Amino acid sequence: MQISGPTHAPAIAGRAPPPKPRPLRLFRAGDETATISGINTTPLIDVMLVLLIMFIITIPVASHKVPLDLPRPSPVLQPPRPFHQLDITADGSLYWNGAPVSSGELQTHLLQLAGDPATPELRLNAAGEARYERIDRLLAQIRLAGVQRLGFVGNERYSRVF
Repeated sequence: MQISGPTHAPAIAGRAPPPKPRPLRLFRAGDETATISGINTTPLIDVMLVLLIMFIITIPVASHKVPLDLPRPSPVLQPPRPFHQLDITADGSLYWNGAPVSSGELQTHLLQLAGDPATPELRLNAAGEARYERIDRLLAQIRLAGVQRLGFVGNERYSRVF
């Protein structure tokens, strides 16, 4: 005797038959339309770890040091070196060794100073109220003229602040 028909148990009256088992596949067909409401935090954690490692690596680079060549104290007293003094007043006027000077004359003085084989020192004395822009342009002019020895006068008054 041969039985034909479904191999599963007969359906109870009023109930649907049980679903057929599906084969297990890695990629499923598009028949499942349910959305996943949870967020995948694995990529977020990966990004945070990479950023943490980058910050740890770059912190020593961010705290850089500026090398300064400071003069060493000598036990023997040396005679004072020759110098020229350039004063800047609060209104931006320039004085070379106490005499008023224009910007054109200043360039001539700076070129003579740079070409002097004895290389006297240029001392810059800026008033506290002088505009920084004027001093910045003046420092650029001194550098372009080729002056190698430059000192700042009057900074002692600011040492008490710190």
